Amino acid sequence: MSGTGLHPHTHPHPPGPAGDPGPWDALSPVLSPALAPALVALLPGAAYLRLARRARRRNPVLGWSRARTAAFLAGLAALALALLPPLAPWAHGDFRGHMAQHLLIGMYAPLGLVLGAPVTLLLRTLPAARARTLSALLHTAPARLLTHPLIALVLSTGTLAVVYFTPLYTALASAPGGHGLLHAHFLLSGCLFAHAVAGPDPAPARPGVPARLVVLGVAVATHAAVSQLLYGGFLVQVPVPAEQLRGAGELMYYGGDLAELLLAAALVATWRPARQPARATVSAAPSPAGPAHA
Repeated sequence: MSGTGLHPHTHPHPPGPAGDPGPWDALSPVLSPALAPALVALLPGAAYLRLARRARRRNPVLGWSRARTAAFLAGLAALALALLPPLAPWAHGDFRGHMAQHLLIGMYAPLGLVLGAPVTLLLRTLPAARARTLSALLHTAPARLLTHPLIALVLSTGTLAVVYFTPLYTALASAPGGHGLLHAHFLLSGCLFAHAVAGPDPAPARPGVPARLVVLGVAVATHAAVSQLLYGGFLVQVPVPAEQLRGAGELMYYGGDLAELLLAAALVATWRPARQPARATVSAAPSPAGPAHA
């Protein structure tokens, strides 16, 4: 008798009667490893919805914004779209698919997730002691440094040259788990940048809106420069055909511009210019005794 190991194509669960597909066969597309990202995306979505419901019950007057909830779920949907077929298989065989993934994972999904204000939601729903611990953590020196817009700019946009203009991309693409590491970097650095520039969650080290607009302008210029270099094939160390480089450059140029416009709109929407103190006006009031008589 053979060993107990299962053949890759052997069903561990018996089929239904008369050769009909059993219940596990019906669930096999859902349990496929290719669809695992969809299940992973459902977990934070379910947790967010539960916390939003708790926030509404705890404080019905304050409640929780449905727009925030919609933004967070849209971010998760963009993330799932990037990691599921048909985009995921295309990305593994075509650099244009990789760039589409990059935009969804590193720019569009972070924007939605950050605008969902998950930290604020946690602060409203955690027990008081844990909320104070989280708030204190946000005010520590490492957290203040990491959430500064300049640091976020270097970690997100600044690393594009390292990925595409050095052998790093080829090394990650050929290494087991390399794509996962690259996706994790795009997602985390994208969330960090979106939070530092326009996030509604607390950020003690965040400068004023004009300074953040300057940082966003630098990011726009950097994306434009990298996309132009990709389109022309200059300095690029990604071994793919020229038409794929041109297509990826166009995707980065136009798709990145749209994402950055949305981020700028989110930033401007939070701008509350400081009001100038009203000047004290002295009005000439008549004397209580009335006008003087000659």
